[in-house]
Amino acid sequence: VQLQASGGGLVQAGGSLRLSCAASGTSFSSRYMVWFRQRPGKERELVASISRFGLNPYYADSVKGRFTISINNAKNTVYLQMNTLNPEDTAFYYCAAGSPITSNRYNPSAYGYWGQGTLVTVSS
Repeated sequence: VQLQASGGGLVQAGGSLRLSCAASGTSFSSRYMVWFRQRPGKERELVASISRFGLNPYYADSVKGRFTISINNAKNTVYLQMNTLNPEDTAFYYCAAGSPITSNRYNPSAYGYWGQGTLVTVSS
């Protein structure tokens, strides 16, 4: 299984971006698709997750109300719509897939498939 992330770029504070992550390959059976981000000098953190059936979306407190995760199973693609961006959202964003138990979902090691990072830069 390969994950291909896209959609990053430079945006002014208050602006929006939509990230996409397309999955390809066979026997893709992971239960969750997620987005992590890694800000400069920080550890990788879980931003949002969603089940393969589009249920149980989760958001980090820092993005709740501004980011929306969605999935299109017909296209094997997960999206992260990011609105009202601020400079603290500047980071490499990574999509991942896995089947962690709920208590372990914040752990990057719980996900077996990763896309390459896509850089989001928010200018003030």
